[in-house]
Amino acid sequence: MDNRTNTIAGWTLAACGLALGLSIVGGMAFHSERPEKMGYAIEGVEEAGGGGEAAAVPIATLLPTADVAKGAEVFKKCAACHTVNQGGANGIGPNLYGTLGEPIGQGKGGFAFSDALKGVGGNWDFDKMNAWLTSPRKFAPGTKMTFAGLGNAQDRANVIAYLNSQGSNLPLPAAPAAGAAPAKEGAEKPATNAAKDSITNTDAANNLGNTGTPASGAPSVDPNAAKEGAKAGK
Repeated sequence: MDNRTNTIAGWTLAACGLALGLSIVGGMAFHSERPEKMGYAIEGVEEAGGGGEAAAVPIATLLPTADVAKGAEVFKKCAACHTVNQGGANGIGPNLYGTLGEPIGQGKGGFAFSDALKGVGGNWDFDKMNAWLTSPRKFAPGTKMTFAGLGNAQDRANVIAYLNSQGSNLPLPAAPAAGAAPAKEGAEKPATNAAKDSITNTDAANNLGNTGTPASGAPSVDPNAAKEGAKAGK
């Protein structure tokens, strides 16, 4: 009986030892390093309301060539909450006829704007509308607007041009003149060259002062010559 018990105990210990050994070997063979960045990258997804593009492409450069018809197509994303026709009723959001140029968060037939939007102040101009369409939450933190924003700058320009055509008709900003920036850079170069010339002329003047010869009849600055002159005087 004791031999049988010892045999069972021995096989049990052997099985445990084998399992432990296999676990250690498996861990060494299939060891994985912790990734530097957790999570999974999703390709082709544009972050909603990305402000980087807005900063890189000023809206004033896109409005002169904006397409009102394309803006009307993009505006269909807003049609579930907004009307844009003259005299249209407010819905989940206010009627947007003649919005550009009006005070922000006011009017619109008594629509209940959020305090966050009322607190922005000023009027709806092209830059403010661009910032609002880029990310309503960033433009007015705490706004009731749930729309994430338009990440494409050209889409925003087209929508702004469309809204402007609906009762506002503000003059569009002129496109920056071609070569304006290079001209500015070129204007700085002469000043830089002038500074270099000034430094060069100063160095030349210093060199002339150091290497100039005494005028005729002027006393010598040579110490030996001074001693000889003193002896001759005696």
